[in-house]
Amino acid sequence: GRYEVRSWTAAAKQSLCLMWQKVNVQLMLSMSFLVAVCWYCRRLYSFLAQLLKRWSNYLQRKLIRNLSVLTEVDLLGYSAREWKGETKQVKHMREAYEELFWSYHIKYLRQVRKDNYCVLRAVLFQIFSQGIPFPSWMKERDILKLPEKLLYSQGCNWIQQYSFGPERYTGPNVFGKLRKCMETLKTNWTEISATKDQEERGNLCNTLFSDESKEHKLYEAIKFIMLYEVVEAYEQIKNREEPIPNLFNLLLARDSSSDPLSFMMNHLNAIGDSMCLDQVELFLLGYLLEVKIRVFRLHKFNTEEFQVNYPDEYRREWNEISLLTEDDRYYHIPLFRT
Repeated sequence: GRYEVRSWTAAAKQSLCLMWQKVNVQLMLSMSFLVAVCWYCRRLYSFLAQLLKRWSNYLQRKLIRNLSVLTEVDLLGYSAREWKGETKQVKHMREAYEELFWSYHIKYLRQVRKDNYCVLRAVLFQIFSQGIPFPSWMKERDILKLPEKLLYSQGCNWIQQYSFGPERYTGPNVFGKLRKCMETLKTNWTEISATKDQEERGNLCNTLFSDESKEHKLYEAIKFIMLYEVVEAYEQIKNREEPIPNLFNLLLARDSSSDPLSFMMNHLNAIGDSMCLDQVELFLLGYLLEVKIRVFRLHKFNTEEFQVNYPDEYRREWNEISLLTEDDRYYHIPLFRT
């Protein structure tokens, strides 16, 4: 009997040992599998993180490269990088930047792409980024109909000689191209000015000002509105109607722009191609957009022309935007901080 009990006990132990060995093997296999899965997931996560980082950097570089108004940079740091040396001009410009920093609380600036649309870009970007609405006169009229009115109602057939900046396009399709420009201006201005969230509005501006085709349409629309305003003023002068702002007298007093056609041919057609806006045209730009454009002219530092308003006669309710220029050709956007 004892022998049978011992045999049964030995058999039970052997069975348990065999069972534990099998379970142990399964546990080891399961643990190995879990370790392998964890290692693989970690490597996959690391790979995806690196891929996402590279893609993000690529998109950021692409956006910065295409963005025509760059993100803000430190004012004095920019001055130190751009104006190195000890010449009289360099010291003069650094002093002008320091004056902006300490006396006007301008701590940063946004660089604007240096081409012949530069001033239009700097002005429109600020109008959009600040959410400034349409000028009062644009709310009363449909600006989409201005090309049609100028061509048919006022008989300005010479508008077919209008040129679209670097495109240098003239011909019978001018009317259709102008209407597309006006549509682009109205659509984007309406959408952005209706956006109340500042961050969202900034994102819309960055998207718009990284699209060169849309940008150029905006500027050509503004150029055409300038032409339209000059035609209106010229007709008022001819018909001896109500007095017009003095800026039109200054503009039409030039030999090169004594009438709307010469203004278009000698000035507007070249803007965006070989010329920027000059001082008189800045007066007109501020007037038609109903904004006070305050310009800091650094090369005029320590003179009465260091800070100039365009136009010099403006209404109190107009919004104010600011520009910074070193040479009256290329402009940047100063940012104020208290």
